[in-house]
Amino acid sequence: MNLHEYQGKEILASFGVRIQRGIVAHNAQEAVDAAKQLTQETGTGWHVIKAQVHAGGRGKGGGVKLAKNLKEVEEISGKIIGMNLITPQTSAEGKKVHQVLVAEDVYYPGNSETSEFYMSVLLNRGTARNMIMYSTEGGMDIEEVADKTPHLIFTEEVDPATGLLPFQARKIAFNLGLSGMAFKEMTKFVTSLYKAYSESDASLFEINPVLKTSDDKIMAVDAKVSIDDNALYRRKQYAEMRDLREENPIEVEARAVGLNYVDLDGNVGCMVNGAGLAMATMDLIKMAGGEPANFLDVGGTADAKRVEEAFRIILKDPNVKAILVNIFGGIVRCDRVAHGIVDAYKNMGDAIKVPIIVRLQGTNAEIAKEIIDNSGLEVHSAIQFQEAADKVKALLN
Repeated sequence: MNLHEYQGKEILASFGVRIQRGIVAHNAQEAVDAAKQLTQETGTGWHVIKAQVHAGGRGKGGGVKLAKNLKEVEEISGKIIGMNLITPQTSAEGKKVHQVLVAEDVYYPGNSETSEFYMSVLLNRGTARNMIMYSTEGGMDIEEVADKTPHLIFTEEVDPATGLLPFQARKIAFNLGLSGMAFKEMTKFVTSLYKAYSESDASLFEINPVLKTSDDKIMAVDAKVSIDDNALYRRKQYAEMRDLREENPIEVEARAVGLNYVDLDGNVGCMVNGAGLAMATMDLIKMAGGEPANFLDVGGTADAKRVEEAFRIILKDPNVKAILVNIFGGIVRCDRVAHGIVDAYKNMGDAIKVPIIVRLQGTNAEIAKEIIDNSGLEVHSAIQFQEAADKVKALLN
């Protein structure tokens, strides 16, 4: 579950991480009020207006602007709120901005130069350890740094048995070239950031940039945070932060009816029981010359109601030219699934306008094939994997 910047910063602050302070606004007048409040609380004279969408590269897309007075706060926020923000991480249509974060200016003059760093905490699946990734080259072009100068990106892996050790935090601060007060501040920052990641059940904390201010403070100027969906049952305070407007509406609908669905760019819809079989089915579609339009796991129960819900969700994608149903009848009998498919097909009437290939294997698979074949519907049955692949290929051609 992705969070907005302001939400990620709320979590960081709750774990003692210094952040660039800000207030959320939903219209231009709220933005002006937020700017006045920030000036009173922080003394900032300038304000940064940041679009709040689930996408990176907001600055390049025109979603982050500096306002030097209240008139500019009103004008800039009025233009950003309601716009379709297009960034390298959005579709061509972009994402509509519903709110902005009015933040304090932290690039104030002082005794030393400001410095921007990159830092993220995530899971290294290859080593089964959490990893802190960091670089001296923070800012908007971190992707170019990774591509052209990978030696400027460092990693520090954390043993889950011990957690982050003090010497590791000091090592990170040293590799970032810090000394004196900034060195001490960075060790505190890293320690608190890792604690926030670990204790919030996050899958990602990305701070770009981490700023060393002109008076040697270390703070998070941005925050990209993802919380592990599987842990939301014990993190209800974070579950309430979910912004469904930022998510794929078909995936939201599927989750509401208990289906595991991921939208993809393809032309063959998939309905499968079991994640492993679903992955194999997607490979099957690729081998047949098609492209999977989705990942959909209906789980162990594939009755008529559940199958109908799955069909309706798959067919919301206009790119779907065929549907492949691939069910292994272990927990559920194949003949019951076949009856469910036939009943769902009849209930939906003319809503199904694409051919359906059904592969049922397992308990009562032969009976299930007879049910499908004798239904009189435009449903093509198969038992073997290759047989299903051949039918997908023929229908696509």
